[in-house]
Amino acid sequence: MRCLPDGRWLDPADDTWRGADGQPAAWPDIVDYSRVRITTVYLAAAHLDHNPGNNRPRNLKALCQRCHLLLDRPHHQAQARITLLLRRAAGDLFLGAYARTRLAALEPVLGYRERKRPPDRAA
Repeated sequence: MRCLPDGRWLDPADDTWRGADGQPAAWPDIVDYSRVRITTVYLAAAHLDHNPGNNRPRNLKALCQRCHLLLDRPHHQAQARITLLLRRAAGDLFLGAYARTRLAALEPVLGYRERKRPPDRAA
């Protein structure tokens, strides 16, 4: 499949360019076409309710990798947030509270505390 950086792709069945939304799009000029890349598209079965145990035909949809990731993006963001919070909780439980700054986190390794700036003197 031929793809452009702006999301347009060549539909070989209709011999037309389509936008990221799948609707017909303008043909690229020579400058745009010089940046075309050829990729192989693999289809994946997407669970529309994000439940791998629900394999009913109406819950499954064959999507390309890009569309599958776009469909699952909110779910992946929620899972990443949960993972981050669980790791932080485990770190607090076994290692103590997380440092607020990177320099404070290196304090035990470097062996010094963050220097405080002296107050400005009024002239």
